[in-house]
Amino acid sequence: QAVWAEAQENSARRPVRFRNSASKSYPLAMRRTLVALGSLSLASGKIHFSETFGEGWESRWTTSKWKESEGTAGKWVSAAGKWFADEKEDKGIQTGEDSKFFGIAAAFDSFSNKGKDLIVQYQAKYEKDVECGGGYLKIGPKMDDLSAFGDPTPYNIMFGPDKCGYTKRTHLIFTYKGKNILKKSDLAYKQEGEGTSHLYRLTLKPDNTVKVEIDEEEIYSGAMKDDWELLKPKEINDPDDKKPSDWADDSMMDDPEDKKPGDWVEEKRIVDSSAKKPDDWDDEEDGEWEAPMIDNPDYKGDWNVKRISNPAYKGIWEPKKIPNPEYVDDAEVYKFDDFGFIGFDLWQVKGGTIFDNVIVTDDKAEADAFAKTWKALSKVETEKKKEEDDAKAKEAAEASASKAGDDDADDDDEEEDKKDSEEM
Repeated sequence: QAVWAEAQENSARRPVRFRNSASKSYPLAMRRTLVALGSLSLASGKIHFSETFGEGWESRWTTSKWKESEGTAGKWVSAAGKWFADEKEDKGIQTGEDSKFFGIAAAFDSFSNKGKDLIVQYQAKYEKDVECGGGYLKIGPKMDDLSAFGDPTPYNIMFGPDKCGYTKRTHLIFTYKGKNILKKSDLAYKQEGEGTSHLYRLTLKPDNTVKVEIDEEEIYSGAMKDDWELLKPKEINDPDDKKPSDWADDSMMDDPEDKKPGDWVEEKRIVDSSAKKPDDWDDEEDGEWEAPMIDNPDYKGDWNVKRISNPAYKGIWEPKKIPNPEYVDDAEVYKFDDFGFIGFDLWQVKGGTIFDNVIVTDDKAEADAFAKTWKALSKVETEKKKEEDDAKAKEAAEASASKAGDDDADDDDEEEDKKDSEEM
């Protein structure tokens, strides 16, 4: 309590919002105190982890050695990107190379989300088009050695953007009973517009529902049991049920009354009856003469019997359903017994992605406070991007006008040369 009081006194001149990890926003004394206190419940909710990648972030994160021996491990660097409001405050960690694997993770005190909301939120900014690669994070159970973090590492949740060529989606994968379960349908991909930050938020609730927001816009809300194949189906096809031999599957049939007309001509080409063998044709030298083929003027095309509704049609046959003996309900598919690490495990063809302002909490207010930081930065980035786009458009228009002027001048020169030639 004395340490906490000292930190408050040292920070009295500057209002702060308490977090459980070192932050760029806090005075040094407060940051040291917060790191010492670890995960701390300061209101009705709790921040399990937060990171703004301020001073000393390297000591709180461990770079993966998973791909080190292969020489394909990419370097992480501290960067704010091309556009920022405050370069120091807006720095995050950036994938610093192209065509590399990137792995980095951080640990926090283990917890279970049983009976509570779980909110995972972070920022991602692509300084250039990734072309093929991910910008997602993983959060999972406590690891003994964070340097071993990589693709084989078990996780609880994987969340964030992924793209390769024209295939784009926002991943949301839950691990259930040892299996990684993808959503039945893809979530929208919003990581467009190089140089601007996007805010990703996942909210997982004790009623087994999920909400995903990107840039404070809800892109999905639904039930885990409905949209992820976590449980065995409640019903299955009865293996003993067989389709009756007289079951008619075809809704349409050939009309038995429809007959091809006797004068229907299907020959597309015929021998030209008016053709005559040339007088100078030599069968010994030229071979046996054959009259040429011509289009048949009476050709009507292929004849097809008329189709009518099948009076015996009973519909598509399906076996009857019976209760699945393997089905077991689970009222807590949302629940994970242990969260203890968070990390980025990525492959990127084009690096340059900046991650920042990561928070794991059960308190929406805390996540909203982090979102305000993104909103302020996004406004600056959007304005600067517009300025750059406008400048490029103006430059392109001027270049086009200049080229058109040069073309007109060339045309005038050609016309003048033509007149001079005619006069001579």
